[in-house]
Amino acid sequence: MKMILVRRFRVLILMAFLAACALHLLLDLLPKLERSAARPSGEPGCSCAQPAAEAAAPGWAQARGHPGGELAAAASAAGDAGWPNKQTLRALQDFSSDPSSNLTSHSLEKLPPAAEPAEGAPPGQDPSAPGPPDRARRPLPRDPGPRGPVLPPGLSGDGSLLTRLFQHPLYQVPIPSLTEGDVLFNVNSDIRFNPKAATAENPDWPHEGLEDEFLPTGEAAVDSYPNWLKFHIGINRYELYSRHNPAVEALLRDLGTQKITSVAMKSGGTQLKLIMTFQNYGQALFKPMKQTREQETPPDFFYFSDYERHNAEIAAFHLDRILDFRRVPPVAGRLVNMTKEIRDVTRDKKLWRTFFISPANNICFYGECSYYCSTEHALCGKPDQIEGSLAAFLPDLSLAKRKTWRNPWRRSYHKRKKAEWEVDPDYCEEVKQTPPYDSSRRILDVMDMTIFDFLMGNMDRHHYETFEKFGNDTFIIHLDNGRGFGKHSHDELSILVPLQQCCRIRRSTYLRLQLLAQEEHRLSLLMAESLRADRVAPVLFQPHLEALDRRLRIVLQAVGFCVEKDGLHSVVEDDLGPEHRAAAGR
Repeated sequence: MKMILVRRFRVLILMAFLAACALHLLLDLLPKLERSAARPSGEPGCSCAQPAAEAAAPGWAQARGHPGGELAAAASAAGDAGWPNKQTLRALQDFSSDPSSNLTSHSLEKLPPAAEPAEGAPPGQDPSAPGPPDRARRPLPRDPGPRGPVLPPGLSGDGSLLTRLFQHPLYQVPIPSLTEGDVLFNVNSDIRFNPKAATAENPDWPHEGLEDEFLPTGEAAVDSYPNWLKFHIGINRYELYSRHNPAVEALLRDLGTQKITSVAMKSGGTQLKLIMTFQNYGQALFKPMKQTREQETPPDFFYFSDYERHNAEIAAFHLDRILDFRRVPPVAGRLVNMTKEIRDVTRDKKLWRTFFISPANNICFYGECSYYCSTEHALCGKPDQIEGSLAAFLPDLSLAKRKTWRNPWRRSYHKRKKAEWEVDPDYCEEVKQTPPYDSSRRILDVMDMTIFDFLMGNMDRHHYETFEKFGNDTFIIHLDNGRGFGKHSHDELSILVPLQQCCRIRRSTYLRLQLLAQEEHRLSLLMAESLRADRVAPVLFQPHLEALDRRLRIVLQAVGFCVEKDGLHSVVEDDLGPEHRAAAGR
């Protein structure tokens, strides 16, 4: 009798376990069945699996005091319409989760040792007037060379300091004439973009007037490309974007306004970064706000454990443009709704599970990363708005491979050890005998990068990248600037060691630095004016702006000491043609 009772008890336990499994499967499948029933009969379903946790969105929203049904419907619509197909434009951008896709944004400990669519004719224009040139023969959006003082997009001539700066002859120096080998993409053979196909995949794609944007060959005209693609097309051997490329200013607007359709965590890296995909298939790297404008890096922090600041990424883009390097991809600030624009559109379960409501009734999340990804370091909104920077992606590595280089003046990233350059005053002589630093172009680019980093106070330049197509004769891309602008009260002179050891600088860089040290072109005032255009202005705390002027004087003093020691011709590399020397001196 006792054995029978034991067996019946075991059978009951087994039945209870099977019933629990069946209930779990039913709860997992119920949201998918509901979406299938709600979808029109002729509409294709999404081929990718939704996380089961998304079914809990209504209840989660009700806990925040929002109407659950309304929020769930918005989340479902955003997820179904906004998840692009992998065979579309997403292949044109670097959003790879492969740790080797972007080493400069990864944790150092894990590194290996070694413009808008063209509209119709303007209102009031005479229809009989000559029409625009054939779009099939329209040149790429690159710098056409000297053509008089032309203002960068978005600037007007009403007493602006930036306007006067960009009209100066030093900011009119043309790049060499471009050949087919000097452009990253050939529009006719490398780029294929079909807005009709994009509309079929994503009903939210703005498709008005697309019928007029196709050439007789059935291909889309360049003017119909989204701004991020125009930015990619404009990249060449000498610059990331030209001074007069209208797509850059339009791309900055897109970064701040485009609808976010999906979000995922970027793999690798010491701190949390999100990959955001927009309605027009563009993508950007989102760095959330971690410090207020007034906070400085704590004095006991090592450079490799410092916070990555979103406002430093924004300011770095503007500083790079004012210095006329144009080697930082466009970056813009944005206020993001953590509920509607991150949590409700993500399909990253690991990210979704880290959302919670704080005791102050604010929405928070922390994601997964090496440092600062825990409940104690959570990112919280007010109540669900969070500020951050959005950096436009470079072309995907499958289309435009990039080579990652170890910075010769890389720090030791160790609490006690020092790097070789910190103990050997003749270290530069050894570097200059090693390719590619034995040619003037690369070593001068490193000097430009050194000055750029010193002005920002960025000690975290361990690697840099170049486009593989252009070989060694091309510019350095200034990526990952989030650890700049950390201390306005301290000038880190060790950042300037490469310039002091090598005593080399471009003439154009030297003259621009001298120009920006003059009262009528003061760097701090130019930065303040440029940053006012950003959506999260003020971007920098005033003492950081004042520190720029102070550090600029230190750079000029360092170059002055080199000139006294080695002579002007040994220090300053003349990269200006004879026709620009006299004009640049005015």
